[in-house]
Amino acid sequence: MSKLRVTLVQPDLHWEDPTTNCRQLEAQLGDISSNETDLIVLPEMFATGFTMNSREMAEPMERSQSVAWMRDQAAQRQCVVTGSVAVFDGGEYYNRMIWATPDGQVTHYDKRHLFRMAGEHERYGMGHQRVIVELKGFRLLLSVCYDLRFPVWLRQQPGVDEHFEYDALVCVANWPAPRRQPWRTLLQARAVENLCYVVGVNRVGEDAKKLAYAGDSMLVDFKGETLIDEQRDMPFMRTGELDLVALNQFREKFPAWMDADRFTVEC
Repeated sequence: MSKLRVTLVQPDLHWEDPTTNCRQLEAQLGDISSNETDLIVLPEMFATGFTMNSREMAEPMERSQSVAWMRDQAAQRQCVVTGSVAVFDGGEYYNRMIWATPDGQVTHYDKRHLFRMAGEHERYGMGHQRVIVELKGFRLLLSVCYDLRFPVWLRQQPGVDEHFEYDALVCVANWPAPRRQPWRTLLQARAVENLCYVVGVNRVGEDAKKLAYAGDSMLVDFKGETLIDEQRDMPFMRTGELDLVALNQFREKFPAWMDADRFTVEC
């Protein structure tokens, strides 16, 4: 229970074409299953690309084919599948990160920080709750793309009798190539300041707006060192391992958490 295998899936995406994207991702995943991995991580809006056409592309949560596909993949492969999709729920549109488990359960996190430079705040509703999930003894904080720029939202907020709130941060993104250096830097910064692993999964290719994506999907350890870092503008799939024993040993050896500031976040 001290190891967690995480598979980073970095695809090229077809614009606003959920059927093709799901079919392509299924082919990219091949026959990977619980024999090789515990968690499959897909990018932000993996079914459509980073579309602002929420009224046309968002699927009702209870009837979302993209969410159903994730649940099917989790069941077939007997591992967790996560990534974000555009959904309509409770009268609002959300960029929603889905956590689908093999037993058919679905947990979700709605993106908190909406990318106003693309008008996302005008097309989607803001999330109001941080979400931490558990898998094989690891606690993982869910986040989406632009969230990465806001360290207070992602900062460890342990309870009174706790030292840490989570062990890994998972960030799924459609992060453009012109800002690839901030993406890379922030992934490592979040790992260092929170004494945790960070999983960052991005896409490659070009969208309908001619915006290029460089990928740079990474697995970063608690010292900010990269365990997976293929700096290639190409689709790829790689599996890395998180070690809870090594993480806890480092936290004991370098107890920066003892000097952390206590605070609360107003949502």
